Amino acid sequence: ALEGADIVLISAGVARKPGMDRSDLFNVNAGIIRNLISQVARACPNACIGIITNPVNTMVPIAAEVLKKAGVYNPNKLFGVTTLDIIRSNTFVGELKNLDPATLDIPVIGGHSGVTILPLLSQIPGVSLTEQEVADLTKRIQNAGTEVVEAKAGGGSATLAMGQAAARFALSLVRAMQGDENVVECGYVESEGEYARFFAQPLLLGKEGLVQRL
Repeated sequence: ALEGADIVLISAGVARKPGMDRSDLFNVNAGIIRNLISQVARACPNACIGIITNPVNTMVPIAAEVLKKAGVYNPNKLFGVTTLDIIRSNTFVGELKNLDPATLDIPVIGGHSGVTILPLLSQIPGVSLTEQEVADLTKRIQNAGTEVVEAKAGGGSATLAMGQAAARFALSLVRAMQGDENVVECGYVESEGEYARFFAQPLLLGKEGLVQRL
């Protein structure tokens, strides 16, 4: 199934249960990612890879090391999919301000776990928020995954929303690879900065994956 693939999305792994945070998934999911990325390196070394499996902040660096060991690592083709944080930000701000979430596109930077999720709520055209609203929204966006896990009471995590986020990211990649210009999505990629090896930020996508960190 992987042979010659242009895009590979990986969501395999154990799901969160009440009382767990994303870091509790590390021991099991690290082995799963390592094995799957080894197969990707063999079967489709030039594919763009989107990692959905949590904790994204640590799964992406593991994938990078496996690809490096195989001699096929391309930092422009490995992404942690953080799109769900953007969808949540758009939804919560839309609810608060009576706006259609589809008209919003709020950048979320940092990572995909707890306090590393940093929605840039000051950068929403035409929308002003009080300091208290920013504080409350930021906390809600950061804790949204935990909210869902607790609401499902052991029945899993945010599977439907994550499916929507994965589809959005994949379709954006497809459009960019087919030549559409100005395709921008946030994603967790190898950083050019000195303080974080990997960082989530808005990315300009193109035919070969990542074109520019914005």
